[in-house]
Amino acid sequence: MSYEAADNRYDQISYRRTGRSGLKLPAISLGLWHNFGDDKPIETQRAILRRAFDLGVTHFDLANNYGPPYGSAETNFGQIFAQDFRPYRDELIISTKAGYDMWPGPYGEWGSRKYLLASLDQSLKRMGVEYVDIFYSHRFDPETPLEETMGALDHAVRSGKALYAGISSYSPERTEEAAAILKDMGTPLLIHQPSYSMLNRWIEGGLLDTLEQVGAGCIAFSPLAQGMLTDKYLNGVPEGSRASQGKSLSPDLLTDETLAHVRKLNAMAGERGQSLAQMALAWTLRDPRVTSALIGASSVAQLEDSLGALDNLDFADEELAAIDADAVEAGINLWAASSRH
Repeated sequence: MSYEAADNRYDQISYRRTGRSGLKLPAISLGLWHNFGDDKPIETQRAILRRAFDLGVTHFDLANNYGPPYGSAETNFGQIFAQDFRPYRDELIISTKAGYDMWPGPYGEWGSRKYLLASLDQSLKRMGVEYVDIFYSHRFDPETPLEETMGALDHAVRSGKALYAGISSYSPERTEEAAAILKDMGTPLLIHQPSYSMLNRWIEGGLLDTLEQVGAGCIAFSPLAQGMLTDKYLNGVPEGSRASQGKSLSPDLLTDETLAHVRKLNAMAGERGQSLAQMALAWTLRDPRVTSALIGASSVAQLEDSLGALDNLDFADEELAAIDADAVEAGINLWAASSRH
């Protein structure tokens, strides 16, 4: 059955300006890091993407190596795009990235012009699109001149293969430097994608100030701390969870101390009439410099629950103070190495 988007899709969600650009993003965007590889049924993926767009989620975020296997999330998205979303291309923000391991040999990762531009061509082919809206340098490369990496992003934009340039997990210092290089080239830095959650607050130590200064937006990934900020782990590690499978969340991180904080946060969410996940998402959006929170979804129900966060984004000062007591670092920033340089 052919897909027709809901007529009221733009009545369901709020949109925020990305830094000082002309681009607005939905307050919650959908990431395809997990759940869109070949290990998940394509019909489930299609149902999630359709429902997301029907609810006003216009931004779908990918990367070259999302899967498993590498590339399969883009391929599967491309199949669904061709069947369902091609008529709506001008209403969508599609992003992809390159920086991590993708193919063998010295040109298959990091930040060289060779790798970034080859990867972008592959991504466009897998997704069956002529351009992406945002192309990211997925991580800082300490061995490649930043001018080369940013030059590749500039070329991607000038060639029409991307509309905007972004970076991910760069330190405040490297972010400022990258923004200056891009500005000189005439291709402003649109957005930074850092990890950020109540258990991983590193961007409050200068990055948000830098992004405000250079006029770039911020889209927070892993706002649910790889699943820790849900009710999933309140009573141990359930079978089939990320922690049980060793997928981006080690069971070693689920310490008694951290879980005690999570249970207290869960109780606060209940007092707000929200699930823990909903409060965690609302909390990441409390700062207007955060343009969007990037969620994953393994089902339509999970997607809808996350979007329910937008029903209550307001926090009283005393609520924020109480949350601060339990929103503490939990050693879960898997991307810290990229941000140390």
